[in-house]
Amino acid sequence: PMLPADAERQSADVAAAIEAGGLQRLSGEYLAAAVADPLIIFDHAATIVHANAAAFAAFGGLAPGMSLSLKFRAPEMQALLDGIVSGTVASDVVDYTEKLPVERTYRVSASSVGHATDLYVLVFKDQSEARRIDRMRADFIANASHELRTPLASIAGFIETLRGPARNDPAARDQFLQIMQNQTGRMARLIDDLLSLSRLEMKPYLKPGTEVDLRQTIDSVIDSLGPLASENGLVIERDFIDGPISVPGDRDELFQVFENLLENACKYGQSGGHVTVSIAGSEDGPDAGIDVTIRDYGPGIAEEHIPRITERFYRVDVENSRTQKGTGLGLSIVKHILTRHNARLSIKSEVGKGAAFTVHLPAH
Repeated sequence: PMLPADAERQSADVAAAIEAGGLQRLSGEYLAAAVADPLIIFDHAATIVHANAAAFAAFGGLAPGMSLSLKFRAPEMQALLDGIVSGTVASDVVDYTEKLPVERTYRVSASSVGHATDLYVLVFKDQSEARRIDRMRADFIANASHELRTPLASIAGFIETLRGPARNDPAARDQFLQIMQNQTGRMARLIDDLLSLSRLEMKPYLKPGTEVDLRQTIDSVIDSLGPLASENGLVIERDFIDGPISVPGDRDELFQVFENLLENACKYGQSGGHVTVSIAGSEDGPDAGIDVTIRDYGPGIAEEHIPRITERFYRVDVENSRTQKGTGLGLSIVKHILTRHNARLSIKSEVGKGAAFTVHLPAH
């Protein structure tokens, strides 16, 4: 995010350019090219003298002679304009949120252009994405803390019980120790997933450079999850195209993707009796590649959940997810791995009829 000092420096640089070159030189296309951010030049009456194309795009309805005090009514903007025009401050910075047509947050810097021009400049630096990332980071920390705190509290409670009433009760002791073991396993899985996410985020655009035998990789995933499928009364069916199937990628990461998707199908689609894993070639041209679809025939996913299902800690069914020992991070890890492979995930589902997760992997 831009620091206040950086924002002040930017508006001061623009002001210096205007004062040195004259307003006319910075009008029209020259002004638009000079600064990519929304920029408005105004006079001592806080009325608009000129605005660049980015300002028109961001705020609309701007015109020379329009009052900025009427256009930007937020108290922080009023205080900024009053301070600059009155000469109380030579430059200042505030944070301002534009509510319509969509909410955007800006760091707004204002500077005097100089005594000779009697003009001032506003520069709007869009902070919306930085704020969104900050909120995601805060939510992530809060969710991770909650997910770890719950099993820790459970373990602490059982330890206290074992040191007291259950000290001499072998049956209760064995039961509590088993629960504690399950809770420590849950924390270990969560920490492993957090570490996986961290590693992936450190190299999000480092494209893997080796060829992966996709048939062999998916066969290995199916074999590894055979016991889980049997335990849930499921049969895993294969539907693969003929011939060798290879794609550029990292085998371990692609194994993790398909293991996660197939494990979810086995855990949450158990009412359907079977799960289908298919590999098919996709269309020719720039989008040519391989489509791998994992389909279950369980309860399905309601449409409103699908856009958010790859978010960290997002759960469609909280209780069932915890019963099935989910961390809430698996699909987020899948999304990060596929981004690194220039691949994509599509999800189709209908409540009561199951869900299909399709991974499209580019051929080159």
